[in-house]
Amino acid sequence: MKAFLAEYSVCNDPELAPEGAAMLSVLSRSFTRCGYDVVTPEGPDFEGEIRRLAPGCDVGLVIAPDHLIFRYTHLLEQLTHNIGCGSMNAAVCANKLRTAAILARHGIEVPPPAPPGGMQVVKPIMGCGSLGVRLTDEEPGADEFAQGYLEGETLSVSLVGSRVTGNVCEYYSGAPPLLLAVNRQEMGIDRDGNFRYLGGETPIHPDREEEIVSTAIHAMSVLGCQGYTGIDIIAGDRIYVVDVNPRPTTSLVGIAEVMEEEIADILVAASRGEAPAEVHLSGRVRFDKDGGISRI
Repeated sequence: MKAFLAEYSVCNDPELAPEGAAMLSVLSRSFTRCGYDVVTPEGPDFEGEIRRLAPGCDVGLVIAPDHLIFRYTHLLEQLTHNIGCGSMNAAVCANKLRTAAILARHGIEVPPPAPPGGMQVVKPIMGCGSLGVRLTDEEPGADEFAQGYLEGETLSVSLVGSRVTGNVCEYYSGAPPLLLAVNRQEMGIDRDGNFRYLGGETPIHPDREEEIVSTAIHAMSVLGCQGYTGIDIIAGDRIYVVDVNPRPTTSLVGIAEVMEEEIADILVAASRGEAPAEVHLSGRVRFDKDGGISRI
């Protein structure tokens, strides 16, 4: 069996490459342990490498920045069995402004509009991680939007959704998303107001954990996400969904360190509507954005 794992930043984005390489390493090792030969792009021509390598593989997964994930996932779906989020759902999640509007219409709390004349969080409409996100009193630029700044605990919820739609909808089972872990996110703000993602801690059990997980699952279900999905949350006066990432996130590096199950097995099973009901975690770790791990 062969698994095609295509992580965009490793060959194309030096700033994000360390995070991408850490995720790719975790996934590659897991698929290898599960008996797969792992195939990855060998150069910066990402589309060309997908076209060249994916047809010879049994399963495939694309990890790419938000503005590119639809394009490359849609291509992958035509060439092999996609074990990630469907391309159309990924396209919706990539547009943060549209995602927030959809979630709000379904009763899910999202950051409020920015107050006039005050400090606000400005972010790209299509961004990746914390890049371009800043606390400022300046108006948003082109292709940006503003939200109010929220006080609270910065968390993420890592879920794996079973097949619900897409090129293999015959695998639909109606199974609810699988919770991997709730993670603490460590965020910094530099002197210019730029947010910086520094890593995190997993698993954690915060106050209102049941409400946090329920909110994340609701958001994932509303958006129709499949495969590994990271839901960024601020737990303040309310539980706010800040971002929905329809792809593996850096938290996977920490989760894989403490999870008894293999993430490869979970992703493949979920893509066929057969994800397990639960996973088993042992211990707790801190992880940095470049893949460094330390036990707590």
